[in-house]
Order: sequence, then C-alpha cells, then structure tokens
Amino acid sequence: MAKENSVHQRRRAPTPAELQDIPWLSLLRPDERLQIVPKLVVSDPQTGDHVCRVGRPVTYWFGVISGLLKMSTDNASGQTMTFTGIPPGGWFGEGTVLKREVYRYNIQALRPSVVAGLPLDTFHWLIDHSLGFNRFIMQQLNERLGQFIAARELDRMNNPELRLARHLAALFNPVLFSGVGEVLRITQQELAYLVGLSRQRVNEALRELEAHQLIRVEYGGLRILDLQGLRQSQLEGPTRDA
Repeated sequence: MAKENSVHQRRRAPTPAELQDIPWLSLLRPDERLQIVPKLVVSDPQTGDHVCRVGRPVTYWFGVISGLLKMSTDNASGQTMTFTGIPPGGWFGEGTVLKREVYRYNIQALRPSVVAGLPLDTFHWLIDHSLGFNRFIMQQLNERLGQFIAARELDRMNNPELRLARHLAALFNPVLFSGVGEVLRITQQELAYLVGLSRQRVNEALRELEAHQLIRVEYGGLRILDLQGLRQSQLEGPTRDA
C-alpha cells in the first residue's frame, strides 16, 4: 500500500513543458485555462505501480505525459487480461469519471512514467462550461468505441502477426494517443505483456510485419511505415507456426 500511496504523495504541479503535452488544454478559452491549470497535478509512477485499481472510487481523470501504462483486469480464475496499452498523449477513463463510478480495470506502469491528473470535480466543471472540452471528450468516446470493437475482433484472432499488427495500430491512434507520433518507444518485452505473446514470438511477428513494409524496427522503438496497412492488412503471405 505504501508504494501505491507514494504515487499520490509525490504529486506536484506540472512544468510548462508538461502542460504543452496535454492535448486538450489548447482547446480551452483563456479564462477556462486560468481556472484549470492550477488544479492539474502530475506524478511519476514507477514500473509496476498502480495508477488505478479495480473497485477504487474515481478521483482524477488521468493522462500520460511520458512512459507507458497498461489497462487490465483479472478474470475469475485469477489470470490477467490486458485490454490495451496507453502511450504518451493518452487520456483514459472519461466514462468512469462522467458516471462517478468505481474503476472496473487496473492501470499499471510498464516503465517509469509521468502521469497527469485532473480532479473529478474540475472535470465536471469543464463539462458544464467548456464547449471545446466537450468536443474533445465526445471525440475520445467515439474513438474509444471503435477501439473496443476492434479489441473484440482481436480476441478471435489466432494469427500472431495479425494480433500484433492490430495492437500496434491501436497504440499509434493519433486521436487517442497524440504524443506518440511516428515512432513508438517500446521494448519487445513490453509488447509481449500487451499482446499476450512470448517475447520470442513478438520478435518473430515484428520481423514478419517489417518484411511486409508495415513497420521498421529502430533502436529503442518502432517506426510506423503504413498505419492503414496495420489496421487492414490480412498478412496472407507465409507465416511461421506458433
């Protein structure tokens, strides 16, 4: 518990550079921004730290400034099911915040990260007062719906290359994760956690995607060469056995 509390206890005001990495701030009117910026906080969860836990009441709306988080839950048999990764620029949990519910998932840091938080009541103040903020939230919810429909399709995919392609396409979503750009800083082990494959199988699948000229593996990350191809490609060429 002390480790989880330390994430909250280490909260501080964001730096000017961190504020520039919050995508929705630029959509606010100057008077709205003056109201909101003093309420924002950031903290630095370390690898394995929880930002949110199943069953805990919502207190903040969170977004990733840097690093990488994962959204997951445990099933009845105690196995962890990972829903998605959350790279820089990703803000999450707006549905839970809107309904003032408890969390139905865990959010955990896969590496040292910087996470921003907007207090619950401040979030609702913006919903009541800011047209720009409402448009951002509507776009988030719409994009999120498409993301989870795609996640249901992933559950039925046995082809590792296709599973990895679709997961990478989700992580490079420019609406949900505006801070990623063309290069995603991620290790093969982190991808293995997110996709549910072994590190060796992820390595093989990455080479297959690279052979199809969909991605390029670079030092410390991946460069997307064809985002639409990752979303739609059927990878009908020869694949290795799992």
